[in-house]
Amino acid sequence: MYPSRFDYQAPSTVEEAIALLSAADGEAKVLAGGQSLIPMMKLRFASPKTLVDINNIPGLDYHRADADGTYRIGALCRHADLEKSSTLAAHQPTVAAAAPLVADPIVRTRGTFVGSVCHADPQGDWASVMVALDGRIVAQGPGGRQRTIPVKEFVAGPFQTVLATDELAVEAVIPAVAGTRAGGYLKLERRVGDFATAGVAVALELVGDVVRQAGIGLTGVGAATISADDAAAALVNTTLDPDSVENAARLAAEVSRPRSDHRGSADYKRHVVATFVRRILADVKRVHPEAA
Repeated sequence: MYPSRFDYQAPSTVEEAIALLSAADGEAKVLAGGQSLIPMMKLRFASPKTLVDINNIPGLDYHRADADGTYRIGALCRHADLEKSSTLAAHQPTVAAAAPLVADPIVRTRGTFVGSVCHADPQGDWASVMVALDGRIVAQGPGGRQRTIPVKEFVAGPFQTVLATDELAVEAVIPAVAGTRAGGYLKLERRVGDFATAGVAVALELVGDVVRQAGIGLTGVGAATISADDAAAALVNTTLDPDSVENAARLAAEVSRPRSDHRGSADYKRHVVATFVRRILADVKRVHPEAA
């Protein structure tokens, strides 16, 4: 199928893009990587009257660690940029683990991190990673950078966010921690590049052998990205002993809400969630033996 007719705009500044969004009165979509939006337009699941292509806006393709450890990812940073980054691998192991598992190499070349989070697909990998990391999205509107929104609040439901129609998501922010970042991401897919049957993101802050902060995000096992808060809390102030790991795995499986389908039964998917939690934490203990 072909998309319905639309007006194409390619602004050269963030302010110009926001003005176009405001003028469209809710009938516009932002094009960054286009790896999710264009297929939806071709199927006419999305039929914007105006397409605002932000790829001509300079200065949005960055990712960097600030001096205090805060990590920032601009709206035009591609998945492949993160996948290949030694800077990212050194600072954000959970993000680095997920980067090569997002879709396939072609999609990773064009698709963007922030665009994926804004797409809010329950089977999308990056929203779960950001939930685990207590990440935020910076939204800029007509009045400037007015809002920094926790991803746990940003995703309102399947393919829904709390962005206003005249706001542009310009940056993703991962807060700094005082200790050592640890964690990972695992994903079950039927074939390379497929959507997740189930995925788990785990992010920890380690101080010596003790977990001081923890987050767990679940992919593809509910109507929206799931923050497994009770499972994460079971790891805080522990040394990742077998009992705390098993408790976290059980609680993560219990909070998941998968549906039985051609990819597997609901019970099977819960089993995968628990198994992935155990495997990620076992790998953390391997990489950080002081936490064993």
